[in-house]
Amino acid sequence: MRKTLWFVAVSAACGLAALCPTLSAQAGPAAAARPVSLDDTTIVRALYVNRWASQSPRRMRQLIALADSTEINALVIDMKDEFGLNFESTDPVVERNAGHGGRIPHLAELLDTLKAHRIRPIARLVVFKDSVAARVNPDHVIHQPNGQPWRDKKGLTWVDPYDTTIWDYDIRVAEEMARLGFAEVQFDYIRFPEPYPSLPPQVFRDANGMTKPQALVRFLEAACPRVRKAGALCTADIFGLVTTVPGALEVGQQWEPLSPRLDVLLPMVYPSLYPHGAFGLALPNANPYQVIYDATSRAHERDLKLRIGSSAHVRPWLQAFTLGKPRYGAHELEEQKRAVYDAGYDSWTLWNPGSLYEAFVPALEKTTVSRKKPFGSKEASR
Repeated sequence: MRKTLWFVAVSAACGLAALCPTLSAQAGPAAAARPVSLDDTTIVRALYVNRWASQSPRRMRQLIALADSTEINALVIDMKDEFGLNFESTDPVVERNAGHGGRIPHLAELLDTLKAHRIRPIARLVVFKDSVAARVNPDHVIHQPNGQPWRDKKGLTWVDPYDTTIWDYDIRVAEEMARLGFAEVQFDYIRFPEPYPSLPPQVFRDANGMTKPQALVRFLEAACPRVRKAGALCTADIFGLVTTVPGALEVGQQWEPLSPRLDVLLPMVYPSLYPHGAFGLALPNANPYQVIYDATSRAHERDLKLRIGSSAHVRPWLQAFTLGKPRYGAHELEEQKRAVYDAGYDSWTLWNPGSLYEAFVPALEKTTVSRKKPFGSKEASR
């Protein structure tokens, strides 16, 4: 019944059912869902789906059809972002922080449909860059020295990453996502805001001598067991620089403390975000293969030193957008994918802030096939 209701909503958005052949053909019994667990044979190739796309039955139909016809087998869906929740919670503590950004219609039916199409549902949860929770809970935010709420360059207030009340709220959201049927809970903005010199100092009332990396680790130590117990994997997005910088970034992220505590790390290794000279390149954005290969290989090396040998443990975010020159399209995506495989991994996720992937479809294979090379092999070198 759930799936039928969502099909009705989608058909209404599409117009006539005849215009929606992919969904119309799926009216029979649901196919078996993909397993929640990961091992070295698990391949996850995903698209990011923002709040607005996920609330549009028409756009979701298009993305499902794209996955049906290519190697894409997972969708990372915004379920909690800086605009609040993207679902209607049954937990009153969670629901009071909902915000006014709308909700996904018929979420349970959508999840049933994704599973019927063998598409892995992944819930993206923005953690500490949460202006809605900051507004609703003014006693639990980062402060300025004068006692006023601290704001970033966009004027947004962040909740305090040291605050265990905030931890519990985010973990409750994550548990609800797992119980609803998401295979993974992907924490994003699991970090402190950048301490720009042009902004006031950040004051953390609950730090009590704890370092930033320690705070992030303790949050994960509290969150991940509860997420797994509720039935989902515990994963997190991190800055791409974390793979190559030996110490902790100013935002608190560091590879060695984070890696053992997560089922998957997703470094954002977008070539456009690396400065001139990174990896010995005058223009990193014009060299997507080398940037992705060097950054991802370094992550692999550091995991091996931690005795983490799983080739499913690192899943880089790849650049499916243009920022500066050159313009990114199918060729640039092919280069990034090849770099991931040469670095010993099979999985990746595409980021486009508008969830618009049509320009990159020519770079997608028709089926999901393992392409990873033995890490460190001559075959993988260039």
